[in-house]
Amino acid sequence: MFLASTAHDMKNSISVLSGTLERLLDAASPDTEKAYPQMAQMLYQTRRLNDNLMQLLALYKRVGKPEYPFDVQPLEVGQLVEQVVALERVLLESRGIALELDVDPELIWHFDEDLIVGVVSHAINNAVHYTRDRIRLALREVDGMLEIRVEDNGAGFPKALLDAGGAPASDASGVNFLTNSAGLGLYFSGEVAKMHRHRERHGRVALENGGRLGGGCFILTLP
Repeated sequence: MFLASTAHDMKNSISVLSGTLERLLDAASPDTEKAYPQMAQMLYQTRRLNDNLMQLLALYKRVGKPEYPFDVQPLEVGQLVEQVVALERVLLESRGIALELDVDPELIWHFDEDLIVGVVSHAINNAVHYTRDRIRLALREVDGMLEIRVEDNGAGFPKALLDAGGAPASDASGVNFLTNSAGLGLYFSGEVAKMHRHRERHGRVALENGGRLGGGCFILTLP
């Protein structure tokens, strides 16, 4: 409980810092503010910290603590997209990245709103690092499942990562040299997906290359 409370407080502080950076970037431009690129990079890094803290809280939900319950509710997919777009707008604009949307806004699905917003935002933040200038967010129903795709027009995922089925490749220390991270984002996304169950089906996460933009594709599927 102490760890979860600390993570929650840190997440609130990071959100304040992120909000301040967003307002500064929104009121400035590369032409009027010499530190604009550095501020954009600071916002990207604060988002990464926020993602990591969200993942810790997701783990707390995974073990079923009442303070942070796993809360599945019906929600219009359009509302989910609105939240993600609002969270990512300034970061994307500051990096000169276009976000393409392909979604039926009236489609309704059952999921834990906080967790899925966090997973999709994390996937977009990751795509920001690798894309050239475009990211696509697509949501549709496929075979009775909700498929959420985050695609970019970068170089794509390394072959070794795809061959491993999306499992983080690491050495004995647990550091992922393919993605320059501990691979925790992918792990937690998979855990969040599996928390979503309906009858005999559960959520899953997959990686592939190609898609509409020809780069990396993060795919979250929910029952």
